[in-house]
Amino acid sequence: MGMGKRFRTYGWLGLLASVWVTGCDEAPSANRQEDPCAEPLSLRVHVVSSDGAFIQGATVTATNLESNVSITGVTDDRGLTTAINEHLAPSPIRVVATAGSHVTPAERVEWTCDACHCTPVPAELTLEMRD
Repeated sequence: MGMGKRFRTYGWLGLLASVWVTGCDEAPSANRQEDPCAEPLSLRVHVVSSDGAFIQGATVTATNLESNVSITGVTDDRGLTTAINEHLAPSPIRVVATAGSHVTPAERVEWTCDACHCTPVPAELTLEMRD
């Protein structure tokens, strides 16, 4: 009889623990919100031809002018890449795009930093391929 009573006690505790865990999972919590500082801010870079058409597949490279660290991205069907991000901050960066033998003039981007993020200045670039 002692075994049956012990089993019922543990069964009850298991059920109680199960309800408690489920209740916690469904409860709203401030900790469930994503950390606004976790996701790095990106520089939007469009690459266009001299007549203004978007260039898909262009390689965009941003290089930190002090550390020489680079990030490279490839443009999508809208001529856009957002691969360049604040991991290159806070030093200025040089941004250039290439497609085949064509190269854009280099652009300089600065950063404005706060306690959470570094924002690119300008926040968006349009690089034009030279013929």
